[in-house]
Amino acid sequence: MKTFVAPNPGEWDALTRRPAQDLSKLEATVRAVMQRVQQEGDAALRDYTARFDGVELDDFAVGAEAVQAAADQVPEQLKQAIQTAKRNVETFHRAQQTSVREVETMPGVRCWREARAIDKVGLYIPGGTAPLFSTVLMLAVPAQIAGCREVVLCSPPDKEGNIHPAILYTAQLCGVTKIFRLGGSQAIAAMTYGTATVPKVYKLFGPGNAYVTVAKQLAQLQGLAIDMPAGPSEVLVCADAGARSSHVAADLLSQAEHGHDSQVVLVTDSEEKAKDVWLQVQAQLQQLPRKALASQSLDNSMALVFPDWDDAAGYVNHYAPEHLILSMADARAFAGKIRNAGSIFLGYHTPESVGDYASGTNHTLPTYGYANQYSGVSLDSFVKQITFQELTREGLQLLGPTVEVMAEAEELIAHRDAVRLRLLDF
Repeated sequence: MKTFVAPNPGEWDALTRRPAQDLSKLEATVRAVMQRVQQEGDAALRDYTARFDGVELDDFAVGAEAVQAAADQVPEQLKQAIQTAKRNVETFHRAQQTSVREVETMPGVRCWREARAIDKVGLYIPGGTAPLFSTVLMLAVPAQIAGCREVVLCSPPDKEGNIHPAILYTAQLCGVTKIFRLGGSQAIAAMTYGTATVPKVYKLFGPGNAYVTVAKQLAQLQGLAIDMPAGPSEVLVCADAGARSSHVAADLLSQAEHGHDSQVVLVTDSEEKAKDVWLQVQAQLQQLPRKALASQSLDNSMALVFPDWDDAAGYVNHYAPEHLILSMADARAFAGKIRNAGSIFLGYHTPESVGDYASGTNHTLPTYGYANQYSGVSLDSFVKQITFQELTREGLQLLGPTVEVMAEAEELIAHRDAVRLRLLDF
């Protein structure tokens, strides 16, 4: 882990670079997959599943009996943990529902907004090196609360053609019934265009590898919405003198073990703390089953020492981390200075892991600096806001002349006449 002491703002651009992601090299390959699925449908999906997942499937759909059989394999302790997490995620996302508020902008002119669910949504759940059943909660729960009419879930099969039992149990718990054994860019293509088996959706959600990321980008060109641009996972930890170095090291490693291209950053106010944390990282790393992946991630990582915490806040905003852990005595005060972050974890007792699984907040967050302009997934991600307006006779008499003048100025005479004819008939 490279250490930088009191870097000046002119150096910050270089110190916010993530591991290089050259997705352009994948575009031709992914585009070919997308086009073939569009043209050949299920036949293309069967071929790609055999080629990329190493299993030949006649039917991609997972039936209710198979889901129940898989759920029976999940240990009771894990089921209880998933149920607790689901309750917390539900509680937090239900609180995001808003009531309709009508506003009278002038006498007789009333305006308001109402939320309507996106009818068809597609959820992609990775199942490779880490089957992310927790992501099912983060996506299916708000989709259910929003009232989405059709929820389609795709997750890659293993060599025996099965989806991880915990993924299927969690999907069942969240009321998802349209589940398909499909992974990679071919799964995104299936939900983008629809096939005889897989329904077409209107918006795509979920993380994935570089091929999935490129496929979602191409899906946008076909008119689909996506949750957000995505890159490898990342965390930035701010640790003061009171932070226990072993805890900070564990926080850093919890993101490093996601994958070789993840990035972890430590920000502190003393070189001594940076050295101590690094020693703890090295010691804990040896005990991790995913040591090889975490080691590669640490090659992309760094520590920055800012004697002045105001400078540290400036750097954090410049970096715009996906996860920001404030392992500090005055975490709330420091958080008030932060404008750009996906999710913030306050204080010595709030590891990022709680947000990944069970605190209730959503773990689908903007990475790669996109926290500058994107929010994480929320209930709002699954709805559209429709605006309404209603005018009385008095309202049109008051507002109409304003509209007539503006329409004439833009030389849109039919716009003017839509108002004028009504006023003449009063």
